[in-house]
Amino acid sequence: MNTKQLWKNCLTEIESVMSKANFSTWFKNTSIVREDTGIIYIGVPNEFVRDWLMNKYHKLITKTIADAYENMRAVEYVIAKIENTKEEPLPAPAETVEKELPLRDLYINPEDNLNPRYHFNSFIVGTFNELAYAASQAIIDSPGTKYNPFFIYGGTGLGKTHLIQAVGNSIKDKYPNKKVHYMTLEKFATDFINSLQGNKANSFKEKYRKYDLLIIDDIQFIGKMEKIQEELFHTFNTFHENNKQIIFSSDKHPNYIPELADRLKSRFAAGMIVDISEPEYESRLAILKVKLSELNIELDQDLVEYVASTVAGNIRELEGCLNLIVMQYRLKNKPLNLIEVKNLLKNNMKPKKNMAIKDVVKIVSEYYKLEESSVYEKTRKKEIVKARQIVMYLLREDFNVSYPLIGQKLGGKDHTTVIHSCLKIKTDLKSDPQLLQELEQIRIMFK
Repeated sequence: MNTKQLWKNCLTEIESVMSKANFSTWFKNTSIVREDTGIIYIGVPNEFVRDWLMNKYHKLITKTIADAYENMRAVEYVIAKIENTKEEPLPAPAETVEKELPLRDLYINPEDNLNPRYHFNSFIVGTFNELAYAASQAIIDSPGTKYNPFFIYGGTGLGKTHLIQAVGNSIKDKYPNKKVHYMTLEKFATDFINSLQGNKANSFKEKYRKYDLLIIDDIQFIGKMEKIQEELFHTFNTFHENNKQIIFSSDKHPNYIPELADRLKSRFAAGMIVDISEPEYESRLAILKVKLSELNIELDQDLVEYVASTVAGNIRELEGCLNLIVMQYRLKNKPLNLIEVKNLLKNNMKPKKNMAIKDVVKIVSEYYKLEESSVYEKTRKKEIVKARQIVMYLLREDFNVSYPLIGQKLGGKDHTTVIHSCLKIKTDLKSDPQLLQELEQIRIMFK
């Protein structure tokens, strides 16, 4: 096998799905160093690149290689010596490369990376995000002194980025002299690596510690990056000691970020950690009405209510379905009826995710550190009963499995037992935030 040509072809595919800046930073000095019985060993220049590729791009890399080389079994990363460094110098810092690219979004303020469209005047508050909203308002009133750091977590498309950027924009408006900066963890890591490569570590520290509010999105990728964790820890300490506000967002609670240092977990816990869950019906209805108002379009109330009741996913999915309806509305230049809306959503919505019952049992068992077989057994041990009830609830709510089938597969239980278990979990979720958090973490494991 010609590994050089294989990797060249793969890099062409990878480059097509990301910015030039990110590609240059993370893939410039990589190669396939060898192949051994289907295992592809990718050589990387240092541990930072290795950790980032493993955490952020491993699925993309694996799929790209598998598409090009059918005998691939696995991908591993090794630190290898970079050859021909004279002929191929290290890439320019990502910040420099990005300046040469067209503006990705004309709304973005290049000084602080904030999008002014993200403000609280278009932010819907409901039971799914009211605690996060209340905490953000307290931070705006007194940045750096309350809830510092502020750590917000939740699944994709639930409005985390909207909320944290709205905090940034509000603080800019209220305190014109304060310096605000929003960024992703990837940008933080890229800047850090470039500073090391260019022997500009001090410039890096000065750059980030001059801000009064630093907002870092997608912090969940930091888990296995020891050096970047260390730098973030020192940056955080500097902010905290000087009463400067720092905000993080993640798709999971810090306790569930793999290999996150205990001292960072402790720092996060010392501030405020809040979650955003999926919006309930009333909130989905309110979101749709706000979006329609922004688009200056009127739809019949029964249509809006149907969409709110049918699309029970995240806000992004809700907006996507609304965009389909609006597009058809404009193409036909007349209001749609309920049958047309139903057909439109039926043909364009993603099918409900599917997973084998045994896989759900396996994931829940692993989460609670139980033997899979115990979930099927007749026992009254509290920890096993709880896990079994959660399995039943998830099979019904997330995968639409019938009550009789759930009972049959989980030890021959009667369908009324399954209904009781699902109702119990649903009731407990209203008063038990710990259970809500556990379910969110389990659902992340489904992806």
